[in-house]
Amino acid sequence: MSDSHDNGHEHVPSRQRRRFPGISSRAYEHPADRSALVALRKLSGFDTVFKALSGLLPERSLRLLFLSDSVRVSDRQFAHLNVMLRDACYILDLEKVPAMYVKQDPAPNAMCIGLDEPIIVVTTGLVELLDEEEMRAVVGHEVGHALSGHAVYRTILLFLTSLAVRVAWIPLGNVAIMAIVTALREWFRKSELSADRAGLLVGQDLQASMRGLMKIAGGNHLHEMNVDAFLEQAEEYEASGDLRDSVLKILNVLPRSHPFTTVRAAELKKWAASREYQRTMDGHYPRRDEDKDTSVRDSFRESASHYATHVRSSKDPLMKLVNDIAGGAGDLGDRMRRGFGGFAGSQPRPPKDGDGPAEGPGGSRGPEGPGSDGDDGDNGSGGPRSPRDGSPRDGA
Repeated sequence: MSDSHDNGHEHVPSRQRRRFPGISSRAYEHPADRSALVALRKLSGFDTVFKALSGLLPERSLRLLFLSDSVRVSDRQFAHLNVMLRDACYILDLEKVPAMYVKQDPAPNAMCIGLDEPIIVVTTGLVELLDEEEMRAVVGHEVGHALSGHAVYRTILLFLTSLAVRVAWIPLGNVAIMAIVTALREWFRKSELSADRAGLLVGQDLQASMRGLMKIAGGNHLHEMNVDAFLEQAEEYEASGDLRDSVLKILNVLPRSHPFTTVRAAELKKWAASREYQRTMDGHYPRRDEDKDTSVRDSFRESASHYATHVRSSKDPLMKLVNDIAGGAGDLGDRMRRGFGGFAGSQPRPPKDGDGPAEGPGGSRGPEGPGSDGDDGDNGSGGPRSPRDGSPRDGA
């Protein structure tokens, strides 16, 4: 942990943690989340418009509500959370420390809202559920949201959900808006995977991150749970069932803002084992001052590549079917690129003006061949072309 932010709180571990000066959120963002954010940041006047919008939405009301009816974290209230928050901002080099509130709610939850001045809210249920290291990962998760600017998704979702209610009477109006909302929810779910990675960069303790996700799923019964068994659930979830189960998985996840907990744990473990994570820990990561030069096209290409890889490697029955179909389409495309000869050893030649009747299914002409230009005629067995072609048939 950074010594400049450790006030000597007895519950805060003293071990040193690596810091990432000038780190760009692109270092930990999921490819789909990153491509969306890069595109949004490139829009001229985007920040100005949505910061103005955020002031008109329920978000402003929520800010006042938390200020008036929750406990603000400081060096005098929930001091250990304040140390974690400042430490997380120090590790990810976030200059402005967001305000943080503890809300009375037995359900374990946390969120980050706001564009211009994001605030972090954690519930008492979460504070009571997690130990020090697990909570550190959660705080890092929310600081990751703030650094990425993920509140833009929440802001747009709030706006469009409100709009959908108002235009529900317009034929197809609600359908069109809900289609956009569905896409935004997909981005939002990927942003949660990004923030899980940020939490790992802050806590730098994979087991603590795993335990935290496991407790969120199963409660404060750590002695009754096992991380390896929990991860096996994610593997079984992906691979089990048939096409009907695959469709049900899609329907189950569509209305959710967060991926399923076992899936989050499996995704985080996979990233922790990746070369990308190791390079980041070694100090080789994208810098914030390079964000303006990021290519939207390259980001979307990377996102598309990620989804293609996911489909190819997935054990889900539907994804296997998609992969098989895509493989068949690729084989078809390859054959077409090689010409019709890729489908058969020989193919009939369509008749030209002045030619006789078209060839039949067996490749033979009618009783009369071309009979001109010295043509010997087609022998009905795929023989030489007319000299006007100047080339024999090719079965390649």
